[in-house]
Amino acid sequence: MSEQPVRVLACGDVEGRLNALFNRVQTIQKKTGQFDLLLCVGEFFGTTPEAEAEWQLYKTGAKKVPIHTYILGAASQEMAKNFPSADGCELADNITYLGRRGVFTGVSGLQIAYVSGREAPQEPAPAHCFTAKDLSALVSPLTASSKFRGVDILLTSQWPRGVWHYANNPEVNTKFCGSGSVANLADKLKPRYHFAALEGAHYERLPYRNHVVLQENAQHVSRFIALATVNNPAKKKYLYAFNIVPMKTMDPSELVKQPQDVTENPYRRPAKDKTEVLKTGFGAAAEEEEPAAQFFFDLSTKQGGGFRGRGRKRHPDGEGRGRGRDPQQDGDGQHHEHAKQPRRHPQPTGPCWFCLASPQVEKHLVISIGTHCYLALAKGGLTPHHVLILPIGHYQSVVELSSEVVEEMEKYKSALTSFYKSKGERCVVFERNYRSQHLQLQVVPVPLDRCTTDDIKEAFTVQAQEQQIELMEIPQHTELKQIAPPGTPYFYVELDSGEKLFHRIRKHFPLQFGREVLASEALLNIPTRADWKECKQSREEEEQSCKELRDDFQPYDFAWED
Repeated sequence: MSEQPVRVLACGDVEGRLNALFNRVQTIQKKTGQFDLLLCVGEFFGTTPEAEAEWQLYKTGAKKVPIHTYILGAASQEMAKNFPSADGCELADNITYLGRRGVFTGVSGLQIAYVSGREAPQEPAPAHCFTAKDLSALVSPLTASSKFRGVDILLTSQWPRGVWHYANNPEVNTKFCGSGSVANLADKLKPRYHFAALEGAHYERLPYRNHVVLQENAQHVSRFIALATVNNPAKKKYLYAFNIVPMKTMDPSELVKQPQDVTENPYRRPAKDKTEVLKTGFGAAAEEEEPAAQFFFDLSTKQGGGFRGRGRKRHPDGEGRGRGRDPQQDGDGQHHEHAKQPRRHPQPTGPCWFCLASPQVEKHLVISIGTHCYLALAKGGLTPHHVLILPIGHYQSVVELSSEVVEEMEKYKSALTSFYKSKGERCVVFERNYRSQHLQLQVVPVPLDRCTTDDIKEAFTVQAQEQQIELMEIPQHTELKQIAPPGTPYFYVELDSGEKLFHRIRKHFPLQFGREVLASEALLNIPTRADWKECKQSREEEEQSCKELRDDFQPYDFAWED
């Protein structure tokens, strides 16, 4: 089969600025050669007399359109009059209205799915809106085929809601941007390129994968690109040029190649991260801030908590650290402040040594307390700066954390990375979700002059092989919860390069494995400290060590900021 690329231009809202658009296209084609087609998303027509006059010149043939141009329908009531039919038609020589929704397949085999207008608030829908029935009618015939892998291009007027998750943030108000149904459509159709407009912004999202790593066969990645308005004063990008070989003629191994910056699928976030009500079909999302529910899958309705903001900070007691505050002391010895409290943290069913509100917790080891997490000196640590990041509430593992806890855990990791760097050290993070009831993220600094990151990676790999432990590398931008559902026993290491190693524990696992590797001759060369029980200090020594570390870490501690 021929692998001839199709040369495509995509454009944002034209809003009647036809001369500006087609002059720009001609300039590009003079420089780089002829393109095969121009795809316009968003509003094509304008409302001004100038826009109407320009359109008449092209409609009558007085001016020629320099490229085969395909446009979406109206996204507002005002523009509906420009489109005589919902089925699509030629509006002028070289300008084709695709229709309300459908699939257009070019002679090259390039498959383009499209949906015009905005999501209808109710039925019957106005002419400039699409309905759940429209989307089902588009999706069903395509996905009914066992050979369906996705479409080459998806064109929608509206953005998909939540597309920014796991990726770079767009310059739009994400509270109100986009459609939940378009997000579900994109997830179902798996477009290699998805274009949208209407927001007046240019946004190129990192590519995302369409399969679950280590659980499903590799599939192609999707790229979402939002384009700005033609000739916008801020000079935001409104034209996007690319070459694409149609999926049907591509070598499958080439098609599924994963770029380095690929992320998780933004539309398939675990149910625990979501606060919305799950639905069973296409429809508007019943939420304000989170993206639309994943309507195509039977997800659990068990929800993670929704408090997102940080109240005023809480601090470890003692050491004269009041910083001019007026805390109220609880019966358990914690200091809390008169601020609106977040949703209650999950509580254990029995005694727990690590829940901060528990009488069993050794508070003299606490270094810093945030809103959702706290930092503590490791008991019997490998080094004086060996610490633990722990959730304040009762969570067993990283994969069970709600999004706000994960976010604060990452802040602590970042603060510790900067702190260790100032000491000439790099950090290694590991977690053992096996024979433990409360998540402990172990953070161990390793002097830069002792070994490289590659040395650390090799030490873990070699010792894993020696003990018949299958340690696999997790692809970049993959979240742990994507490959280890809650309840899965596992061991996990994160290096300062961002590389992650993972072992799914099947039967038995050496409890001190992480410590043993780091204590080995190849790394810290302190093999006698591999077992924490051999490194115990007296309470006085622990208090002194903790005070010194707390003082040292304070400039990096975001929880102390006002």
